[in-house]
Amino acid sequence: MAIMMPAADQAVLARRAEIVAALRAIVPGEGVIDSAAEMRVYESDGLTAYRQPPMVVVLPDTTEQVSQVLKYCAAHGIKVVPRGSGTSLSGGALPIEDGVLLGLGKFKRIREIDFDNRVVVTEPGVTNLAISQAVAHAGFYYAPDPSSQIACSIGGNVAENSGGVHCLKYGMTTNNVLGCEIVLMSGEILRIGGKSAENAGYDLMGVITGSEGLLGVITEITVRILQKPETARALMVGFAEVEAAGECVARIIGAGIIPGGMEMMDKPAIHAAEAFVHAGYPLDVEALLIIELDGPSIEVDELISRVEAIANGCGSTTCQISTSEAERNLFWAGRKAAFPAVGRISPDYLCMDGTIPRGALPKALARIRELSEKYQLGCANVFHAGDGNLHPLILYDANKPGEIERAEAFGADILRACVEFGGVLTGEHGVGIEKRDLMGDMFTEIDLNQQQRLKCAFDAQGLLNPGKVFPTLHRCAELGRMHVHAGKLAFPDIPRF
Repeated sequence: MAIMMPAADQAVLARRAEIVAALRAIVPGEGVIDSAAEMRVYESDGLTAYRQPPMVVVLPDTTEQVSQVLKYCAAHGIKVVPRGSGTSLSGGALPIEDGVLLGLGKFKRIREIDFDNRVVVTEPGVTNLAISQAVAHAGFYYAPDPSSQIACSIGGNVAENSGGVHCLKYGMTTNNVLGCEIVLMSGEILRIGGKSAENAGYDLMGVITGSEGLLGVITEITVRILQKPETARALMVGFAEVEAAGECVARIIGAGIIPGGMEMMDKPAIHAAEAFVHAGYPLDVEALLIIELDGPSIEVDELISRVEAIANGCGSTTCQISTSEAERNLFWAGRKAAFPAVGRISPDYLCMDGTIPRGALPKALARIRELSEKYQLGCANVFHAGDGNLHPLILYDANKPGEIERAEAFGADILRACVEFGGVLTGEHGVGIEKRDLMGDMFTEIDLNQQQRLKCAFDAQGLLNPGKVFPTLHRCAELGRMHVHAGKLAFPDIPRF
């Protein structure tokens, strides 16, 4: 698929050999990849509908190397796209033709485990799951757990503000990151936050988390770790109607119960996951809720009874409660494998990521069914039901003319519906290029300009990850900043304040 990206700078492309040689001087050995065949693996991220080979790939393994690469690129007007594990589903790591792809896969060391302060200091290339594995022997874990946690890196989690099945109770990445080391496009190295839960001044961690690689390159992250709860048990509840499952979600939250996780799957997703994982999912239901409750044993027992009663009141047709840790993990295995499972029943699919108020869930599901009929494409639905984060998987065949275009139009209408119902365009996958041209459906031009002014404060030349997030990326001068060319201000005789 073609998508409008910033026009390539032919002057930069003409200097490619010179740029590659300069980068090899900064990152020696195998740290620079410039052959077309070897760079092909970097031509897309998890949103494989869009592909674009980079000009060159550089793989530093120290913060100083990152700093020198960015300083060189800034001095020579070269665009840079940061990349973690490449599991992004919004095209956030899509390379650009005249840009350097800055891969952080070699930053895979855990620098410190501090149980006294309940933090881990890690490099961005460490996988999400590896953090939990590193502290499991002491009874700790890292709470955010995206379905791709076995592969996705913690740096990418910060860039996209990833969530997961347990974010309802324990928060998204932004609620579990305390500090970071970040390299600006100028090459300056900043340290923001740290081990303390409170920091003076502006909440810059809140700005960096979810910034999608537009503001800087993260080279170190301090994350909060939690003690594993005494008990965790899960219920698997089936419903004859999807709307009834949505009502059950609303009633559980309305009763003041905050589960550790609460996920929903509709019939197509249930059947795909069961065929793939054999988790024991009921196949004669239209919707399945997986509800996890954790804490002291006596509290969990009481909450299970209350949730079971609420589910019965909503017309549940099946209810199975885990009796062992292995069974609880099996319940979750099917849900966490839902994305690859759906990949077995359709040649291609687009995974959407809108978020709505919980009360709008039945209305959103009805709209998705209407759109499925309109576009004549199937859709399997997987939701972080507790916090209203929808993941409709739109099924299509890229080999059939026109299907990818219909799938994209279907997805765009789902996201517009999310905004219409009081929600937002993304819950955890980010905007990237996938939702970039829909930002105007959610924000006014004034809103978008103000967001771009923030980017200008970090990246005045607009060299970091251009073409992402903003439908139209203005030069900083066009947003009220003074344009400096060749070190000189225009009209230098005018008084300035």
